[in-house]
Amino acid sequence: MPANALPSSDELGAVALSVIVVNRNTAGLLVDCLDHVFRSELECAPQVIVVDNGSTDDSVAQVRQRFPDALVIEAGRNLGFAAANNRAILHANGKYLLLVNTDAMLEPDCAVRLLTLMQNNPHVGLAGPQLLNADGTRQTSFEAVPTLATETLNRALLKRLFPQRFPGRHHAPTGPEPVDALIGAVMMIRKAALEEVGGFDESYFFFLEETDLAVRLRGHGWKVLHEPRARAVHLQGGTAKNYHSGARIEFYRSRYTFFEKHYGKASRNVLAVALTANLTLNAIVLGAANLATLGRVANLRARFRVRADLWKWHLCGCPAGPGLPRD
Repeated sequence: MPANALPSSDELGAVALSVIVVNRNTAGLLVDCLDHVFRSELECAPQVIVVDNGSTDDSVAQVRQRFPDALVIEAGRNLGFAAANNRAILHANGKYLLLVNTDAMLEPDCAVRLLTLMQNNPHVGLAGPQLLNADGTRQTSFEAVPTLATETLNRALLKRLFPQRFPGRHHAPTGPEPVDALIGAVMMIRKAALEEVGGFDESYFFFLEETDLAVRLRGHGWKVLHEPRARAVHLQGGTAKNYHSGARIEFYRSRYTFFEKHYGKASRNVLAVALTANLTLNAIVLGAANLATLGRVANLRARFRVRADLWKWHLCGCPAGPGLPRD
């Protein structure tokens, strides 16, 4: 099959695809997300699995009413992204797994283009589309693997100075290309590859699970590709926007987990010292600005609160308790 050709109906009919969506209290986004999934231009209807991580809204009721063909797994509590996907994968019958965040809306041909890429390239273990803002402009869809340089220096400056090593959203390939790691809002995984590396690492609760997976897949000889012709709108942060400080703590926690796992404890400690110093400076500057404006600037006040919470969490030794809710 030519690289640019979409598969025929017969070829698509032989492909088993499982779509997995993890949800927690995002009923409106979830319904829109599933609407787009079910409108995908696929000849063979995919298996759709929704894992609900202990929602207290009407997410489950809405899915069962509006999408009766979807399999709903009620976790009863917040398992986190990695563990929830691992649970769904136990029920997945697809050769390929399409993981979609509730704040991601697939364009009609997104799934079929990622399937085409997987079928044409048997050594690809993980692939992702071009992510778009609501206005159609490009988002960052892939990133370099985190290092001490990326996490302690100005990432935007690194992208300008070394665009080949640190490509940004303005890098616009016209066809599939290998990347270090994907932004995990939408990604297709070859199930055999995922099983080979043991699934998602559940020591990550939220953030960097997909980066860790990409590193492990590439370590096992699988390719990670970005397919710019597959596209999806990503409403960034929609799944964590209600927990500003908690989400940021989880991001820092995941970074430390990643560094200790892939670079060793010494690198993790160097990163922690550097980030604590940066947070201290940020808290001082934002605190002074907040005081000077008498706390009347809402955005400034919110930024100071988040930085102060992160700073205090570091001073307490990064304890396990704070972060996103687990119940």
